Amino acid sequence: MHFRLTFAAAALAATSFISMAHAETIRIAIGTQDTTINTATGGLLIRELNLLEKYLPHDGKYKDATYDIQWKNFTSGAPITNEQIAGKLDFGVMADFPGSFNGLAHLKAGRRSLFISVLSGSVKGSGNGIVVPTDSPIQSISELKGKTISVPFASTSHGLLLRAIKAQGWNPETDVSIIAQAPEVAGAALKANQIEAHADFVPFAELYPWRGFARKIYDGSQANGPTFHGALVDAGYAEKYPEVVTAYLRAAIEADQLIAREPEKYSELIAKVTGVEAEVDYLFHGPLGLQTRDLTWKPEYRQAVGTAIETLQYLKKADTGLDVDTFVDDRFIKAAFKASGLDYEASLKNYDQLPLDAKDASTGEPIRDPKRVAEIWVKDEPLVRHYATAENAFKALKTLEGEGKTIRVFYAQDRESGIKLLGNQAWFVRDDKGETSAFLLKDSAESWAKAHGGAVLDFASAKSSVVASN
Repeated sequence: MHFRLTFAAAALAATSFISMAHAETIRIAIGTQDTTINTATGGLLIRELNLLEKYLPHDGKYKDATYDIQWKNFTSGAPITNEQIAGKLDFGVMADFPGSFNGLAHLKAGRRSLFISVLSGSVKGSGNGIVVPTDSPIQSISELKGKTISVPFASTSHGLLLRAIKAQGWNPETDVSIIAQAPEVAGAALKANQIEAHADFVPFAELYPWRGFARKIYDGSQANGPTFHGALVDAGYAEKYPEVVTAYLRAAIEADQLIAREPEKYSELIAKVTGVEAEVDYLFHGPLGLQTRDLTWKPEYRQAVGTAIETLQYLKKADTGLDVDTFVDDRFIKAAFKASGLDYEASLKNYDQLPLDAKDASTGEPIRDPKRVAEIWVKDEPLVRHYATAENAFKALKTLEGEGKTIRVFYAQDRESGIKLLGNQAWFVRDDKGETSAFLLKDSAESWAKAHGGAVLDFASAKSSVVASN
């Protein structure tokens, strides 16, 4: 009898232990970078739309689990890494350079982190860029020799700057003066003409020109070096709660799908939360955007991690190496794709920008050539108007202004690279046939005009030229 009671008590104790394990409160602490707007699908949108809660597991070992979801916002990747090392965060979103430093810092602390997904990027390098004060005579990077250039040190834009200087055949230690400057400090310095140039990451190389105190003279795509922002997780956490990691990435997938369907709506939401104007958010997240939202580990993004590790060692920010194949872990994003009914391998092979499936707002003709597209966002209109050509857009612009409508922004696509441009910052070439092409750089416009004929025009002149021809 005594034996039976003891056995029953042990069984009851075991059952209670299992119940307590099931009733565990699981922390999900996520570090975001809201103002780095291309991370929105891994942070801001998931948080604001409560997407994570939809996918968290509640069966098996999670049957009685409760979740403590914590969101913390930062302006850069470094403090996210510090919080992860301190055990205060489980997930973090950041670019290839700070992400690689995250992996190195974890190793130094006797721990590991995993790069689990890309969120947005460019295999060519768009997103990072170099700007100069609006009134600067400088039009291209070739004119920066002997100048002072500021940059957030050990950032992905620092890596871009070093590659761009190398491509010029310059020595970064003697041919230019590179100083450390955070984005918020650089903005004030550009306004006051205290620096000659500034290199920065998303969205500042577009945001500062949009706000009127800088001009973009170099886009990362000219360096042809892949760059991206993605998500990381503590390796120990991922091993303990793999289903939670997959749930987080399923939420990121849904956020990506939502903004693809309604880029204007969610650009407005990003603007409301961050203060980064919707016109700039759409520049990245809209169709044919400056970067491509992409959750797959393309070889170019793996290469970007390797390049970042090497550059961090060059900058003496790291004294050890990091195995990219171990650090980059695609198991969880593949599981998330499968659970969401998506084909990971097909997405891995897809390098296209978010397509524009639309008809010309003026003529109704199907839009077929993405590099000739122009767009207009009219104040108080929820959707951007799309045009097959810059000529059609300029004509429509004239009509809209004649009707007293306020124009929020005019976009054009660079004729050579295909990246989306702020129209009032672009250069245009109108050839002898009346075809108008847009370019980021004056040098590129001049080269195109020389090869194809036509005149190089700024935005106002291009508009006047098109309107006058009708």
